[in-house]
Amino acid sequence: MRVSSNKKILHLINGEFYSGAERVQDLLAQSLPLYGYDVWLACVKPVKFRECCKCDLSRVLDFPMKRQLDIGVALRLSRYVQDNQVSIIHSHTPRTALLGIIASRLSGVPLVHHLHSPTTRCTTQSFRNRINSSVEKFAARNAARVIPVSRSLVEYAEQIGLPAGKISVVCNGVSSPETLPERNEPGDIWVIGVAALFRERKGLEILLKAVARLLNAGVAVRLRAVGEFESQEYQRRIEKLVEQLGISKYIDWVGFVEDVDAEFQQMDIFVLPSLFGEGLPMVVLEAMANGVPVISTRVEGVPEVITDTTIGTLVEPENEVELAGAIQSLISSPDLWKLQRENAYKQQVDNFSTRSMAEGVARVYTDVLTSG
Repeated sequence: MRVSSNKKILHLINGEFYSGAERVQDLLAQSLPLYGYDVWLACVKPVKFRECCKCDLSRVLDFPMKRQLDIGVALRLSRYVQDNQVSIIHSHTPRTALLGIIASRLSGVPLVHHLHSPTTRCTTQSFRNRINSSVEKFAARNAARVIPVSRSLVEYAEQIGLPAGKISVVCNGVSSPETLPERNEPGDIWVIGVAALFRERKGLEILLKAVARLLNAGVAVRLRAVGEFESQEYQRRIEKLVEQLGISKYIDWVGFVEDVDAEFQQMDIFVLPSLFGEGLPMVVLEAMANGVPVISTRVEGVPEVITDTTIGTLVEPENEVELAGAIQSLISSPDLWKLQRENAYKQQVDNFSTRSMAEGVARVYTDVLTSG
């Protein structure tokens, strides 16, 4: 599917961190020009994105918000949209959705909104969830189209009052190596990996308790934790728990890295212990693309990717006993470990690629522009 000439799309991005939604926008900025759409990205909290993105930096624009609710940014965005012949505004978070719908109303340019997670349960702070959900609901109802990243989010979209004709599912996708990355079987010590922007809903405490159980049972493992903490307060809580569990010497805290693929090559098993709030995690897809068997909690869109035990392992959230058992079972089954490596890679390549994601988003843009 191609269109006759490239049209300009303005993605609104937080930019404070470089996590799932930001990686989606980065990949779309690189791949959508192949389908007739050139992407510019407006960062309203320009901190991390510019440092980490791989797209054309000349198309990354700073529209910094001076305070939590800075309507002036929406006015500047609307002027930019009008002056630069932008065809579609595309938002990805409640904050950018609010700015986007105001800019859309002022400029007359349609808004497309991406649903990355269920905002009603995106954090552990109920008041913050209510505010974000109300903002997103208002913007989504007034958007030309809404894109959930998984089928599990369609129910959420319908709950906030969106008609079926406004909802277009486009699953997340990531880049894939041409062939399954080669690697040796794990040695005597298995490396359990986790990668995330660490915050309460990611379930890091459950994983730490599971690791402690494995070590107490005599299972030789190390934990490799890749990512930064969302807050110093949460980091202190985790450090205290690690000290209480007595497992500090078995953990490698890597911190934030730009080359996540290189980190996956040092992991024997990847674990995502999230409690809730995962639309379709990019990090699971990236682990699969690198041939790292995945153990994840059964939340939101994850079961749409890990559809059976030959592809990966699913456990219930907040259950360190079941999680520890799943890790130990995979360590004890080298044939299953090999099978999951192969099948996870194939599943990602066939169904969750950058190309399939870009094609889906481009199809939404074309529908919006030809029907409007």
